[in-house]
Formats: sequence, C-alpha cells, structure tokens
Amino acid sequence: MNSAEADAYLRRIGAEHPAWPTTDVLRELHLRHLRAVPFENLSIHLGEEIVLDEKRMIDKIVGARRGGFCYELNGAFGALLRAVGFDVTLLAARVYGEEGRIGVPYDHLALRVRTVDGGDWLADVGFGAHSHFPLAFGHRGEQPDPGGTFRVVEAGADAAGVRGGGGTAEFEDLDVLRDGSPQYRLEVRPRVLGDFVTGAWWNSTSPASHFVRSLVCSRVTEDGGRITLSGRRITLTAPDGRKEVSELGSDEEVLRVYRERFGIELDRVPTVREAGERADRR
Repeated sequence: MNSAEADAYLRRIGAEHPAWPTTDVLRELHLRHLRAVPFENLSIHLGEEIVLDEKRMIDKIVGARRGGFCYELNGAFGALLRAVGFDVTLLAARVYGEEGRIGVPYDHLALRVRTVDGGDWLADVGFGAHSHFPLAFGHRGEQPDPGGTFRVVEAGADAAGVRGGGGTAEFEDLDVLRDGSPQYRLEVRPRVLGDFVTGAWWNSTSPASHFVRSLVCSRVTEDGGRITLSGRRITLTAPDGRKEVSELGSDEEVLRVYRERFGIELDRVPTVREAGERADRR
C-alpha cells in the first residue's frame, strides 16, 4: 500500500495519519474501522467475485466504499496498519459453531499487531459482533470491552483459564472467549494472505457456510451500539444490549438503509439464492 492509498484509507475511516504506531493509535483506528466499514457478505449474494488480493480489497473498501467479511476486512486493515508503521502478522483461526463444534481450517483471519510502546495485540475488525478494541495478546485474565468481557486463553484451558499439561509451546493454539463462550480457536503461526484462499472459497460457496445461507450487513454505531440489516430485518442494538427489531417493506426502503446507514450504494437488493442458482452463477 503506497502513501496515497494509506491516506485515502484513513479518510475512509475518518482518521488522521498517525505520527507513531502506538497502542492508543491502534485502539483509535480499530474502533473507527468498526464504525465506518461494515461487516457484510453482500458480494456472495450479488454474484461478485471475492479475491484475496490487497489492491482488490482496498479498491472495494476504499474506492467502492463497501465492507466485506474477515478475509477482506482484516486483510485490508492489516495492510493499512503496516503502511503507517505497525508490525502486523496474519493469523488463522477456526470458528466455534453450534454445540461447540469447530469450523474448517482457515475459517477466519485475525491480526497480531505490535506497537512501538511495547504492546502486543489481537486486532479483529472482521468478526461481526466482537471486541471494539484490540485484545491484549498475552493477557490471560478478563478483558472488559464495550462488546463484552473477553479472554484469550490457551486452547483446552478450564473455566479458570488453567490448561493441563504444563507449559506453553511456541505455537500453542489459543481460544478467544466472549462472555465465557468460545468464539474461535486461534493459531499463532504466522500466515500470508494466500493461505486463506481455500477458506474464503469455502465460506463464500459451500451450502454449509452460514455466509451462503444468509445475508448480513452490520457495523458499530457511534454510541457504541450496533446496527444490523439481515435481508429485510433491521436490528438496532443499544449499548446496554436492548434490541429493537423491525421489518422493511419495499426494495426502496432496503436500498435506502444500505445507503443511509451503511454508506453502501446498490442498484438492486441482494437476495439469498438457492443452491442451484449459486452453482449456475459459479
């Protein structure tokens, strides 16, 4: 990412070019990104190709003022952080689903970010409802956040965060928990963007993928709540967790919400397609 692209990206999220890659700067950029750039899977249902290429992702998020899912959002955000001086490593994770089942390899992309003032952080702007600020990578206690109470623990640790078997290996997997529930199992081995191509393909094409089965467009609101549009259902979540749910009627209403609440200009309403239609499209 060159300096002009970095400046355009910073304008996209309403941030100034930082003087130093400090922890405070990382926290600010993380929150601004969550507020400005939606977590969304609309490309899957609009027949748009998802390509894990830095320029293509930046063109989508900055040029077209769209959002994306984890590979795109964290992939692009990681490139921005590198461009302004942070030390960034891509990490792979497997997402926990129903009944504690764990997802496919390369199911999720997250970021390990080191700052000049000694911080070592788990940054993630691509998991939907998650922490508003980066999580301390090496801290094993509770980490309060506007998005919930988080913990980063060794994989297989008990409720107190204690893992059987003694010490931690160099590449020990970690579990990320929100309010006591495991969200994803994180590998700490460094990865490159190309490693995630198969995971992105599976998540955007498999009938077993929830991204294929449903529509979502969501972002953090300025008051610390969240707004989510799922098909025609709009959910406003207050900072205290209270939810207000309503159904939109016409296509014009849906397009207006995409435009006014998410900054996304569409010429048609995305709809979830049947498996046969998806196969034809590919």
